[in-house]
Amino acid sequence: MTVFTPSDKAVIEAAPAKVNLTLHVTGKRPDGYHELESLVVFSGVHDTLIAEPAEDFSLSITGPNAQGLEGEGDNIISRAAHRLADLTGKRVCARLILIKRLPVAAGIGGGSADAAATLRALNRLWGLDRALGAYMELARGLGADVPVCLRGEAVTMAGIGEILTPAPVLPPTWLLLVNPMKPVSTPAVFKARRAGFSAANPLVEEPEDGGAFAAALALRTNDLADPARLVEPEISDVLTAIEDAPGCLLSRMSGSGATCFGLFADAESCAEAARTLGEEKSGWWVSAAPLVTQTSEIQPSLNLSR
Repeated sequence: MTVFTPSDKAVIEAAPAKVNLTLHVTGKRPDGYHELESLVVFSGVHDTLIAEPAEDFSLSITGPNAQGLEGEGDNIISRAAHRLADLTGKRVCARLILIKRLPVAAGIGGGSADAAATLRALNRLWGLDRALGAYMELARGLGADVPVCLRGEAVTMAGIGEILTPAPVLPPTWLLLVNPMKPVSTPAVFKARRAGFSAANPLVEEPEDGGAFAAALALRTNDLADPARLVEPEISDVLTAIEDAPGCLLSRMSGSGATCFGLFADAESCAEAARTLGEEKSGWWVSAAPLVTQTSEIQPSLNLSR
């Protein structure tokens, strides 16, 4: 196992996968943006953002999925850093290192999570000491999922991502995340939609256990799943493989895909499903981790290999 060793002055933040347990497309605004209603949680699997003091600004990317960001000139991490500096009157000086574990363009908010982690890290590194709520407008300007990633707790997300309401208390459960390593374009998925709009159906009850949680989620949908399968048919194979795993309570796509999740009541069956599926589908990205409702509880990993 290769582990990154930061300096003693480094600030380290986890950038966890965002998972849309439900996603209802409820309307479309005159400006062309779609309105959504979604129950959003997080997974224990995460990218790691390290910020160290420096005389100027630099960003380096490493980790098992770093190649997905090769050649990306205007990275969302760089935009987040420069816009934070503009907002606060600071000079852009930091050495940023991203350990990229999450797949790119995968429907789990990897870039948004990285941007949110950048804001949190630089808020500490630069001694700004502001409440993160002060950066919500900046976050919205970076992307629709950045505010929910910056808030870092389970919420019902509505509007175009700007309306965040605390989710009900959720039972301890585990998430099997699987991606066929096929990037999916969100605009392409919305373009492929042929269905009308759905009524909002937020989860308001507090499920007592994993079975009740899965049953409640089964009454709701991801309205982008069908158009996403048109864009990337392998999503159907992923969903079937997850559903067939022993102990899986629910199989569904997250966001606009292609990442799909399985909900499990216990860590052991989730880990076994990940091991088995990882062996059977070596070209897929597979991860088992607890469902997280407060990202501040995640201990950032410095492991460079996974």
